[in-house]
Amino acid sequence: MRPFYTLIVVTGFLLLAAGAGAEPTAPPGYTLKTFNTPGAAFAGLSRDGEGLLVSDLASGRLYRRGTDGKLVAFGPVFPHGLDVIGDPTGPYRVVRAHDGLVVAQGWTPVGSKEGPFDHALVALDAAGQVRVISSDFWNPFDFIAARASYYVIDSARNSVERLQPDGSKSTILTFRRMGQAATALRNLSPTEFTEGNSYETDAVPTGIALHGGRLYIALFGGFPFLTDAGEIVSVPEAGDQSMPHIDVEALNAPVSIAFDNDGEMLVLEHGTYDQKEGFRKASGRLLKFNKMTREPKVILEGLTRPVSVLVWDERRIVVSALDGNLYVLTRESAR
Repeated sequence: MRPFYTLIVVTGFLLLAAGAGAEPTAPPGYTLKTFNTPGAAFAGLSRDGEGLLVSDLASGRLYRRGTDGKLVAFGPVFPHGLDVIGDPTGPYRVVRAHDGLVVAQGWTPVGSKEGPFDHALVALDAAGQVRVISSDFWNPFDFIAARASYYVIDSARNSVERLQPDGSKSTILTFRRMGQAATALRNLSPTEFTEGNSYETDAVPTGIALHGGRLYIALFGGFPFLTDAGEIVSVPEAGDQSMPHIDVEALNAPVSIAFDNDGEMLVLEHGTYDQKEGFRKASGRLLKFNKMTREPKVILEGLTRPVSVLVWDERRIVVSALDGNLYVLTRESAR
C-alpha cells in the first residue's frame, strides 16, 4: 500500500451531502448512504451487538458507532503515523472476543521508537486495562477469532498464524511468491520483460474469513500491484493446510473478504495501481460472487482505497475506506 494524503485530526462525523463531489455507485436494487469524517483513515470493521466498531489510522483511536449514528472514541490512543512505505499504520482492526476486545496493531511508525503495542495483538478488558497477547508479528493486518484462538494475517511475513489467548503461536501457512506473465509487466519495462520471460511478486495476504470449515484468504499481491494479479485462496480449518485452493483469480488488490447470509462471497478490491499516481482514485470495488458458479457481480464501485467489508444483516453491508468514508449499502428487498 502506498501514500494517500497528509493525515489530519478527526473533526466530526457527517453525512456526505448529495452532489458533494464524485460518489460511488450501486446497481439497481441497492441504495447507498455515505458517511464522511474529515481527516479520518478508516480501517477495520466489526460488529459489537447493535454497535459498529471501527478503527481510525489517522488518530490511532477506536470508535463505536451506535444506533444514533454518532462515533464515540474509547480505549487508549494507539501508535499511529506512516509506515516505511508511506502508508498509515496504527490499530488495523478491533473485534469483540473472549469477554473483551482484541486489537490488531500495525508496525512501528517511521520516526517513532518501538513500543509494546507495535506489531501486536492487544487485549482490552471491560475496565480499560490493556494487555499484549503477542507482539511476535511483523504486520498483523487482519484477524478473526474462532474456537478460542485467533487466525492472524501477517502481511509482512506473507503468512497466516494461529495465536492462542496465552500468546503461544504457530504458523499455518507461508505463501509462496506469485508468478506473473511477462505480458502483465511490459507496460512497466518493454525491454526488461520480454516475451517468454516471467516475473514473481510477493503474495501479500490481507483479508481473512472463516466459512463452512474453511479459511479464506485474500492475496493482495506485491509491488508493482499488477492488474488482475490478486486471488482468493482457501484451506481447511482442520486437516492438510499445505496446498491452498484457488477460489477466485484476476482480482485487483483484494483486501477484505466476507460471506453474506446466503453463503455468497463478498470481496473488496482496493483498486488498480499506477506507477506515477499510486492506487487510482475511485478504482475500488465490492464484488459479490455466486456461490455455485463463482460469477462476480459488482455491487459497489467508485471507491477510493477501501479497506474492510462487514455484512451487517441479510440486507445491509458496511464498507470502510482510507479517505474517511463509511458506506452503508442496502438491498432494497430481501430475497
